[in-house]
Amino acid sequence: MRALSTVFAFQPRGVRTASVRKRGGGFTLIEVLASLLLMAIVIPVAMQATSIASRAGILGQRKAAAMRIADRVLNELIITGEAAQASSSGGTIAEGDASYSWTLESRTWTEDAMTQITVTVTFSVQGAPQTVSASTLVDPVAPLPGTEEPVP
Repeated sequence: MRALSTVFAFQPRGVRTASVRKRGGGFTLIEVLASLLLMAIVIPVAMQATSIASRAGILGQRKAAAMRIADRVLNELIITGEAAQASSSGGTIAEGDASYSWTLESRTWTEDAMTQITVTVTFSVQGAPQTVSASTLVDPVAPLPGTEEPVP
């Protein structure tokens, strides 16, 4: 009989007896409800954070594109000589899936005999209008870039 009792005393590690299975079963109802409550709080906060991060990313991309457009329009108007002649004008440029409208404002600089030219680009991100501006000074009597002729 002694040999039989030693066999049961040395059971392999993976084998559980009936009394051990009853104690370590599953989760209690309180644990499940607590985890559901935690998820109900965490998931909406995480989704809101994702939405804010997505909007910030889109806003950054669109602002960079709007500044490129403002710089390009400003350079084109200066090179063609149209910037000093026009007091205000505008247009629309589509880049990617967004549309950017721009306006030009030209006014006399108060310090010297120069003209301040400002290009303002307007676009929208998730229905909210956004604007960026680029300005420079132009000498109205200086020759056009690459020529010896003064601006008309």
